[in-house]
Amino acid sequence: MTTATTVKTEYEAIIGLETHCQLSTNTKIFSNSSTAFGADPNTNIDPICMGLPGVLPVLNEKVLEYAVKAGLALNCQIAKYSKFDRKQYFYPDLPKNYQISQYDLPIAEHGWLEIELVDAEGNPIRKRIGITRLHMEEDAGKLVHAGSDRLSGSSYSLVDYNRAGIPLVEIVSEPDLRSGVEAAEYAEELRRIVRYLGVSDGNMEQGSLRCDVNISVRPVGRKEFGTKVEIKNMNSFSAIQRAIDYEIERQIAAIEAGDRIIQETRLWQEGAQCTSSMRVKEGSSDYRYFPEPDLAPIEVSNAQLEQWRSELPELPAQKRHHYESELGLSPYDARVLTEDRSIAEYFETAIASGANPKAAANWITQDIAAHLNKQKLTISQIGLTPTNLADIITRIETGKISNAQAKQKLPDLLSGISPEKAFAGLELITDPSVLEPIVDEVIAANSKELEKYRNGNTNLKGFFVGQVLKKTDKRADPKLTNELVEKKLNA
Repeated sequence: MTTATTVKTEYEAIIGLETHCQLSTNTKIFSNSSTAFGADPNTNIDPICMGLPGVLPVLNEKVLEYAVKAGLALNCQIAKYSKFDRKQYFYPDLPKNYQISQYDLPIAEHGWLEIELVDAEGNPIRKRIGITRLHMEEDAGKLVHAGSDRLSGSSYSLVDYNRAGIPLVEIVSEPDLRSGVEAAEYAEELRRIVRYLGVSDGNMEQGSLRCDVNISVRPVGRKEFGTKVEIKNMNSFSAIQRAIDYEIERQIAAIEAGDRIIQETRLWQEGAQCTSSMRVKEGSSDYRYFPEPDLAPIEVSNAQLEQWRSELPELPAQKRHHYESELGLSPYDARVLTEDRSIAEYFETAIASGANPKAAANWITQDIAAHLNKQKLTISQIGLTPTNLADIITRIETGKISNAQAKQKLPDLLSGISPEKAFAGLELITDPSVLEPIVDEVIAANSKELEKYRNGNTNLKGFFVGQVLKKTDKRADPKLTNELVEKKLNA
């Protein structure tokens, strides 16, 4: 959960995001070429994605399913009838010189997404961000600039068409965002949702999730929007936040200096931490849309829609609310546990196996998470099953082992050793008649420390407890040991 921030009180930022999300299908949107990332240039291509004469595209049914599920998860109205259109424009990496997209009849419209923030006092804030539309389209290829030129920086360009025809959904938000923090949180929540659905991996580093920001500022109280500026080239959520915060300050400074804000596309320069002008866009482009003649319109039946709706998982926001209201977890724990669907399912399986929710949350978000980060693993790759985690927590709560013993044996448990084997012979000593002679022996062997304790240095109680634990290989029940040591020292 992120802390909300504001701009200067006399100005208001108006922000909307256009997010391109690559769908996790095995093949492209209109052909059978692979969508695998990292292949050698121009190996995942075919006549259809290369736009060769005489070829006909065929819609990948999985693309439609994933688009509808994403629309449902974003609370959109799913169109019973939609179509594809040709969007005319020239890019060197767009083989056909037009992109197949959706224009006036997209697959989904009029949705919303809820983001969670905290104010300066730490109070939770929930804000609903409108979703204007979600539509399907194909991606273009990729230009690789190479060589060395004194003026332009490169002397020639190569084209890799592997991405041409990769299936995308473009998700356009309403201009409901007001700060870089809100925009970054919106983008993060959007990625959580598509990952939970399994429709996209959401990897920004590989270009699977790309966000363009539209931003303007206006004096507070004015209804008309200011001049819109688009920002591109942001490859992380923190970059989105920093780019927006910079651009807000830049536009406010320009307005106060009497300068005119021009409609343009700007790039985020990560190294310089600023935006720079890429191209001026004084008017909207005329893409000359017209219905795609090679693809039939799309009709989604009620039966198919309800089938896909029934396959939706519980989404991250629903899980967070459930964990906080019904399991009593803190907002922080709920957020960490629901960040990844596999972690949430691991936690829920541990709970179903009898683990105390708070104890399970602590183990997963602290000790297990530290191991995952250090070893660069996912939770599905460790040997400690959620059922065995529940077993460990139950052993601690029933006094069979101590928390310290469990942490000491955690590396073995994570490698797959069962709790029975890991804790064999390590059951806590909980019988006072067994533990009392050991306490007497430790006190008798440390007469100087005993004298200091009785002369007022009561902190030495911890020393005696530690000696008992050491003598018993940490098998002494900590609570009982504390009681017996204090009783003997004060006798």
